[in-house]
Amino acid sequence: MRRNLLMVLLLFTAYAFSADQPPRTARLRDLASVEGVRENPLVGYGLVVGLNGTGDRRQTIFTTQMLANMMQRLGLQVPASAIRVNNVAAVFVTASLPPFARPGTSLDITVSSVGDAKSLEGGLLLLTPLRGPDGQVYGQAQGALTLGGYSAGPSGNSKQVNHPTVGRIPGGGRVERDASLDLQSMSVVPLVLREPDFIVARNLADSVNRELGVSAANVVDARRIEIDVRLTKLASVPALMARLDELPIPVTTRARVVVNERTGTIVLGRDVQLGPVSIMHGNLSIEVSTVFGVSQPPPYSHGTTELVQQPSVTAKDAPAKRMELAEGATVEQLVSGLQSIGATARDVIAILQAMKAAGALQADLEVL
Repeated sequence: MRRNLLMVLLLFTAYAFSADQPPRTARLRDLASVEGVRENPLVGYGLVVGLNGTGDRRQTIFTTQMLANMMQRLGLQVPASAIRVNNVAAVFVTASLPPFARPGTSLDITVSSVGDAKSLEGGLLLLTPLRGPDGQVYGQAQGALTLGGYSAGPSGNSKQVNHPTVGRIPGGGRVERDASLDLQSMSVVPLVLREPDFIVARNLADSVNRELGVSAANVVDARRIEIDVRLTKLASVPALMARLDELPIPVTTRARVVVNERTGTIVLGRDVQLGPVSIMHGNLSIEVSTVFGVSQPPPYSHGTTELVQQPSVTAKDAPAKRMELAEGATVEQLVSGLQSIGATARDVIAILQAMKAAGALQADLEVL
């Protein structure tokens, strides 16, 4: 019942924003970004040491091999077969390289166990190179792990809180290679919209031109807008973007219906249009159950006791309920109609999918 009420509340909330309200605006920095100014993923493979017997077991071969290789580089010749790794765990190390990162910039590191370690609590990550998608090393990571959980006790009688095989090292990484975008050499600033839209792209270019007083912005396509820095009176690209970042841009949103089948949540935007449609909805449920009985033979019959299955099948078919929507129907009418036929949140999801297939739902249907 609570889930169904949540669905209805979201529907009425979306309807409350009527179409006669003034156009919505958003800041330029929330709609677009300079092409190439983004975060880049980094990944590395390393070892966490100092665990209290909760590391990888002997069958995790790659941990012993890596530990033997590391010792060999430090001048110790130890066969991999002779190493016990209860206090060591192999991990993957991930981080995000922020835009305009220079050598020495600190990074937040996430460490995740690769083998069968029980917990990384109290562990120390050894120096690990962080590589980008091109295979080049862009950073290094090392430090003590912080976990949001723990695991204690033997396997038969243990207690676990949260996830003890993933930890973080705040500021545990350092950038070693300069991968920032050189803005000083750019004569044209390409802006890329986060959501492609011709109307928003046109509005952004018009707003930029009005702000600068010259026709410096040009729409290339539904996602890309180019600003000619040479036509502006500003000396640099950072000065240009600092002036434009807070610029309000009129925006339009695409009609969209978002449904989450796992939770039964449905959200309809205010721009959703409904066409004429007739909906018939009924419930058919089939239940198959098996009852196990015991067949006991009479005394002195030399029979054996047998376990007998007694299956039963029950089918319930509720009569179909019908509702109609006329041309230009509103979200309120849709909600009222679905409530009148007793549709639950999961019924509404199936009805919306059928309406989309029938062409009566003029919106994008997105299923999470």
